[in-house]
Amino acid sequence: MKRRSLLLGAATLALSQLVAGCDSKSILTIRALKNSIPAQLVSKFRRDVPPSPLLQVTQEGQLKELFALLQEWKQVPESENQANLVMLGDYWLTLAIRQKLIQPIDPAKLANWAQLPERWRNLVTRNDDGFLDARENVWGVPYRWGSTVIAYRTDKFKALGWTPTDWSDLWREELRDRISLPDSAREVIGLTLKKLGKSYNTQQLDQVPNLKKELANLHRQVKLYSSDAYLQPLILGDTWLAVGSSADLLPLLQTEKDIALVIPVSGTALWTDLWVQPALRNPVPLKKNWMDFWRNFDFWKPVPLDKKWIDVWMDFCLQPQIAPQLSLLTKASSPIIAGMKPEDLPEAIRTNSVLLPDAKILAASDFLLPFGDAGIAQYRSLWQEIRQVVKS
Repeated sequence: MKRRSLLLGAATLALSQLVAGCDSKSILTIRALKNSIPAQLVSKFRRDVPPSPLLQVTQEGQLKELFALLQEWKQVPESENQANLVMLGDYWLTLAIRQKLIQPIDPAKLANWAQLPERWRNLVTRNDDGFLDARENVWGVPYRWGSTVIAYRTDKFKALGWTPTDWSDLWREELRDRISLPDSAREVIGLTLKKLGKSYNTQQLDQVPNLKKELANLHRQVKLYSSDAYLQPLILGDTWLAVGSSADLLPLLQTEKDIALVIPVSGTALWTDLWVQPALRNPVPLKKNWMDFWRNFDFWKPVPLDKKWIDVWMDFCLQPQIAPQLSLLTKASSPIIAGMKPEDLPEAIRTNSVLLPDAKILAASDFLLPFGDAGIAQYRSLWQEIRQVVKS
């Protein structure tokens, strides 16, 4: 899913850091999702923790591309494009652990680790099979999070005389053939489970009364299933309601006055972007073109990164004074704000029910936790069956 905010391009960012950072030779290389690291955050890092290393930030369009890079580096450990830190979605964390693509992180080196709410600390504490286990290693540092939300056209709903507040509204007859849903078994089956008072992480689907019937009825409401091409139909009015990621939909509010967002009161699905450390790391030299450019200046030659800077960057992102800025600029919440007092947050966050959901709604929401093979098979089988239901 798309994630947008005000950023510098990778090449511009790398150059600005090289020019500004001539007092340091170490390079901290970061691979991140496009539009996820505000330029203001980088500037503040350099001001607050001098003398900081040179920062080289490269952006990728999708989280799956970042996961693919981890796989590539595992196979080709001498790859020139290796990074010290990589952003990864929590959806990919289990596979990254199982495939030994990342290494554990020592939270004792992070002064602000205790600022993280417990559920985020638990999310990244897992065994070698990628399942949650409070006795095992920490595999990532939560950076920002968001949720699955309902977007709807206020102009269309004005005529209906009501607005959606919960998942059950998706089944209302007025919305027949007016809805788009994610092309995801976990999301669609999960929101149906929520309607029935269950968790997104329910695995014994055959023991949930009326689940199949509810899913079949919901399928008849849907105009299209898409996780990445659903915004335009909503903007054009081809659909009146869409279910999607808050990171996609929050920026839309800046330009589309007829679209509003709501988090279902019964709870929703949560996602988190994490910092992870690749399992195999070699010192990363400057790219050849940079080396050619500066070949006559010995003081520009890079030296191996002091590993402390990896921890310094991750800890910097967890600072309470950083969290509000990060949340507002990236349109995705720092996990730190979930544990802060509302009066300590700026009004722009306090009044944004998507960036800072009501505490009861947040408590009722679920991260999509990893399943074993049996659980995956159940979801896949039911999803295929429902998608074949003929709409009458």
